[in-house]
Amino acid sequence: MRVLIISTHDQQGGAAIAAYRLLEALNKNGATANMLTINKKSDNPNVIEVGNHLINKGRFIAERGLIYIQNGFSKNNLFDISIANTGVSITNHPEFKKADVIHLHWINQGMLSIREIAKIVASGKKIIWTMHDMWPFTGICHHAGECNHFEKYCGFCPYLHLPMRKDLSYSTFLLKQAAYSLGNIHFVACSNWLKDLAMKSELTTHQSVSTISNPINTEIYKPKDKSELRKTMNLPADKKIILFAAAKVSDKRKGIDYLIEASKSMARRKNNTMFLIAGSNGEEIISQLALPTVNLGYVSSDDMPDIYNVADVFVTPSLQENLPNTIMESMACGTPCVGFKIGGIPEMIDHKQNGYVAQYKNAQDLADGLMWVLQKSSTKALSDNARNKVVKSYSDSIIAKRYLEIYNKE
Repeated sequence: MRVLIISTHDQQGGAAIAAYRLLEALNKNGATANMLTINKKSDNPNVIEVGNHLINKGRFIAERGLIYIQNGFSKNNLFDISIANTGVSITNHPEFKKADVIHLHWINQGMLSIREIAKIVASGKKIIWTMHDMWPFTGICHHAGECNHFEKYCGFCPYLHLPMRKDLSYSTFLLKQAAYSLGNIHFVACSNWLKDLAMKSELTTHQSVSTISNPINTEIYKPKDKSELRKTMNLPADKKIILFAAAKVSDKRKGIDYLIEASKSMARRKNNTMFLIAGSNGEEIISQLALPTVNLGYVSSDDMPDIYNVADVFVTPSLQENLPNTIMESMACGTPCVGFKIGGIPEMIDHKQNGYVAQYKNAQDLADGLMWVLQKSSTKALSDNARNKVVKSYSDSIIAKRYLEIYNKE
């Protein structure tokens, strides 16, 4: 079984990391898997970069430029939507021709155009598409929020400056529909939440939709000696540590405003708590948090298992999420999590079993959840439950076998 994974990046961003982990898992579990990408960061020989860097950048600019023009020369929501009007050609690539299965992941921002997706679907090869956000079944948006226009051809897109019945979202929706109609696509959602949304779209009406979680290597992400790690990192042994990690921690979509508000509530109570921040732009929020804070800045993926292990709880106040790798990674290390009731988060965190699910956009409940984990819960029980959930549900061998079952279906 030869599998070709298609992903814009191989290690940049949550979707890319999930695709890369699946690549490794498939190769460990009997398949021959390779990846095509336009932005290779790893040294993995199974990852093949396609296109020219300069041309790829030009494609990216061309797509954003057209969105900018058609959105009334407004930069608002410029990166919340994609139109896939340009991309690289892969159907003539030797790896494409050799593959039995073409497995698409996140392919926006210059990787694949809708025209190229049409060629892939029409090739007659088995097509699997893992959806890391809503874009595969909406007109142009990655997260529709409260909008349900994707259920019927889009149009009147709230992300556009001048939404109309036959706007850019509507015309792109029709292009996708035409492309998808050329063959069969098995869509895979990373969460039941995303699957339920996908099945409401006209774009998936005649296609298969399943749910398979992202994989994780539980031999890399595993519990370690917390006290020894804290000594190594010069972190206090007597403090309760709350970890917040994101690629860009100041990103409003990561819910930092709610975390800041929650920290104020926590500061008014008697506690011995501090924050540990991992990710870029941490200096922008340190002064706003009402508890002592250590900013680690950017942390490489190789070092993240240690970071999860020094913490007592991981918090993810994100406002838009599918199935966060960070929650999975933290739980695999035996560190319980607290997050809002949004997207796939409630499927990962079992309320008061391996963490705490706070009411959406409720900073007070977020604070209550953090304090519950740190002061009122059984630390060992939460830790054991978190680790066991990941091993049983998300370990890479289990996820690889589930995909292999789909690949081998007639």
